[in-house]
Amino acid sequence: MSRTVPDAPVPAGDYAAARVAGGLVFTAGMTPRAGGAVLAAGTLGADLSAEDAVPLAALAAERAVEAGRAAAAGAGVRLGPAVSMTVHLAATPAFTAHSRVADGASARIRALLAGPPPARTAVGVASLPSGAPVEVTLVLATEVF
Repeated sequence: MSRTVPDAPVPAGDYAAARVAGGLVFTAGMTPRAGGAVLAAGTLGADLSAEDAVPLAALAAERAVEAGRAAAAGAGVRLGPAVSMTVHLAATPAFTAHSRVADGASARIRALLAGPPPARTAVGVASLPSGAPVEVTLVLATEVF
């Protein structure tokens, strides 16, 4: 059910990619990266369309799952279903297709993890790290082996 992301998430600063606490895994925000670089930079509604961003949101979500999976394994537990997801979108004020882009992340989560879809928030922001158009943060359940 899982696929390994070619370049596992590595923090770009003084933080953990994911942490296990209270039976949950909390991930840092993950952007759509490959080979250490953001695959596409720009602002939705100006440089990129919703259609451009859907696969980027899916990749960011997959990277968040992989960070969560690594943290869970390090804590001796198995990753369970996603509980909550926040999708940040670098967007112009006129951009309104937040849910459509976030659906790309939701679809990838459902392909990778068992269980119901997570509760979700999609938020437009002025900018994201490295000029990324999307960033995904997850809260995931854990299961004992």
